[in-house]
Amino acid sequence: MTADPDHSPLRRDAPIRFEVDVAPPADGSTQARVGRLTLPHGVVETPQFMPVGTNATVKALTPDDLREVGASIILANTYHLYLRPGHERIARLGGLHKFMAWDGPILTDSGGFQVVSMGELRKIDDDGVTFQSHLDGSYHRFTPEHSIAVQEALGADVAVAFDQPVPPASSTREAVAEATARTHRWAERSLAAHTRPDQALFGIVQGGLDPQLRAESTSFMTSLPFDGICIGGLAGDETAAQREAALDVAIGLLREDARPRYLMGLGSPADLLEAVHRGVDLFDSVLPARVARNGQLWVPGGRLNMRNAQFVEDPRPVQEGCRCLLCQNFSRAYLAHLFRAEELLAYRLATCHNLTFTLDFMAEIRSALRSGTFSDRLPGLRASAPLSGVRALPVQP
Repeated sequence: MTADPDHSPLRRDAPIRFEVDVAPPADGSTQARVGRLTLPHGVVETPQFMPVGTNATVKALTPDDLREVGASIILANTYHLYLRPGHERIARLGGLHKFMAWDGPILTDSGGFQVVSMGELRKIDDDGVTFQSHLDGSYHRFTPEHSIAVQEALGADVAVAFDQPVPPASSTREAVAEATARTHRWAERSLAAHTRPDQALFGIVQGGLDPQLRAESTSFMTSLPFDGICIGGLAGDETAAQREAALDVAIGLLREDARPRYLMGLGSPADLLEAVHRGVDLFDSVLPARVARNGQLWVPGGRLNMRNAQFVEDPRPVQEGCRCLLCQNFSRAYLAHLFRAEELLAYRLATCHNLTFTLDFMAEIRSALRSGTFSDRLPGLRASAPLSGVRALPVQP
């Protein structure tokens, strides 16, 4: 396919439109940008964070809760929905949007992370992956073609090519190179298998932490007619500095590419900020919701552990001025009580807060970019962004 003038071999009939509203400044002080991603079920302002609805639900929240926290797009998990309740059943019931009563955009991951991270429960070959279900021990086969078929049945706005991620820091260069080459072959097969005209398809850059492999993978993926570019194989066991160096390599090769850039699995506000600064548009992670269910609440510049005794008689809201359901109605003492009593409401309220905090932080970043003050405000944004203290690993079975 002939490349467009912007050097991106985009499908001209793609069900997606991405426009950069505010480009990075000419002085190079940041690569951050503001964009507008138009999908079949709505518009997503970028940079943006996607809450993760692994099993067709963001744990403890209703669709109304998601709208209230400010979510404009969510992620659902292909592997988990394939196993339960089954993609064919969801298709018979009207597709994923109807099934979960969410009328906004949805992105489905490929299932690749879950399938290839199962250790002794799976076997990888060039054709695909054979794995044993974590639910009942039954055996299943995932190939690029099958991953695409599942995602087409689910009917999300955006599907993702099947890939083989590996832990970036603890894997040998040989293992990373083998997985990256296999990911490239699977990307071409995913493209060939994808036929649903109302669904976008993103390809995934791999390459671990090796600059040469990361550059080669970026160049390969940008040569293919994907609708967006995922940056995979990060948000794992690498340090922040290693991740940022890998991002700089990839983004350096994507600067003339018109497609949205999506860094998979990153969730702490501090990490999100640095990735936006380097030019990333989209993110997802279970982290804000997961740590909320463990009693960790994010506030400007830090976090509160609501299981600590200091909060049992604290009448203040978790965060003054926060618009979330928790802070507008309940005290720290009440939430501390709910966690101690193991009441389910604790999970809902805490999750509402952390997702509101994360999505409002992204909105603040977009506002600073639109006003041209992002670079000046970067030190203050860094000071206000809590680093979770919990690894931002994607959900595992």
